[in-house]
Amino acid sequence: MSELLAVGISHKTAPVELRERLALTDARALEFVRDLHAVAGIQEVVALSTCNRTELYLVAADPIDAEATLLGLLAKRSGIALSALAQAIYSHRNCEAARHLYRVSAGLESMIVGEDQIQGQVRRAYEVALEQQTTGALTNHLFKAALETGKRVRTETAISAGQMSLPSVAAMLGREVLGDLRGRRAVLIGTGESSELAAQALAAAGVAVVFVANRRRNRAVSLANRFDGHSVAFDELPEALVEADMVVSATSSPHQLIEAEGLELVQRERAHRRLLAIDLAVPRDVDPACAQVEGVALYDIDDLESVVARNRQVRLEEARKAEAIVEQEIQNFATWLGSLEVLPTLAALRSHASAIAAQVLAENEGRWESASERDRERVEAISRAIVNRLLHHPTLRLKELRDDRVHARMALVRDLFALEVDADPALRNAAADVQDLAEIRRLPERSGASAGSRR
Repeated sequence: MSELLAVGISHKTAPVELRERLALTDARALEFVRDLHAVAGIQEVVALSTCNRTELYLVAADPIDAEATLLGLLAKRSGIALSALAQAIYSHRNCEAARHLYRVSAGLESMIVGEDQIQGQVRRAYEVALEQQTTGALTNHLFKAALETGKRVRTETAISAGQMSLPSVAAMLGREVLGDLRGRRAVLIGTGESSELAAQALAAAGVAVVFVANRRRNRAVSLANRFDGHSVAFDELPEALVEADMVVSATSSPHQLIEAEGLELVQRERAHRRLLAIDLAVPRDVDPACAQVEGVALYDIDDLESVVARNRQVRLEEARKAEAIVEQEIQNFATWLGSLEVLPTLAALRSHASAIAAQVLAENEGRWESASERDRERVEAISRAIVNRLLHHPTLRLKELRDDRVHARMALVRDLFALEVDADPALRNAAADVQDLAEIRRLPERSGASAGSRR
């Protein structure tokens, strides 16, 4: 019987130093998903990797073996000892795995509760898996339902109202460190969603923005025009930093873009004037040693959490409403998941009982040599009646199960009677729940949310 497994690491369980070693760039995510999908016993794989989390959602015949395989691959690729990795990893199965993804999509697991970016990131992770053909009926149903849950939370509650995003914290932190931001100059490295949101917040505070791009130069020019700033090539970054009051970096580069030695040269030319550096990237764009350069105040994504905590204004009532919506949707998922298991388990149980009855009759065949054919038919009918009456009440009770314990109860029944159940046909027949890429992209999105960028 295949099971759903979610294994991950997040800002709640590990510092950025560990998360950046497990972060999956788009290219690495594609490779990792393909490698996992090729492992015997793993039927479905979706990878979700953002600044604050790296999570893998699997459907596997043996979840224990699948988790061990996954942890081994993560340890090998990241160079992290398996013992250290195990301490930071969380693992959920079946409805608990679904509940976690629903909470992630709803923004309840984010550093900034209710933030909007995660919805687009979940959508993009699913789209990539669809494109790679590593999803199946279970993950298709799971991710579609998670996206709908996130939409419900943002539509039916005010959990996102007035909430900040991590990029918008840049302006808040700028005011704390530099004071009045009017007339200040900020260099933004990267042209993704995070850079765009940071530029929006800084420009609104009166900051002149300069976009630096290594590859997407046209995008940098477009953003610069939008925010009345200008753009420069990546080679001109040192000159741009000389004139800047702050730098915000948010790229998906696997390598550090600002190193301590280079920044020391910049600071000498600036006479060590105050420079605020905000690194929103995972892996980090700015060498942590830059914090030791005179005049530099460096904040990475984990440092921002304390800033967020000082300014968080999430209303508890709205968070409670969001939690209630998640639980409603989880009950629906549990019912669906249970329906895939109840009927095959009941069929296997009935077949098992009938086989035992037939075996007992066969073992006693020699004890009624004088019995007529009619007598034999009566004995067989009695044996079938005993099986039917014995299983009647359990069958009714199992069919009525509707809570998130269905999977555990079905597993217990299979274990007690040593039943071999293949639920794959039920999963394959759940055609109504399989969503293709075009349908997922048609799912309504909250205005202003992006589905494309990791950051």
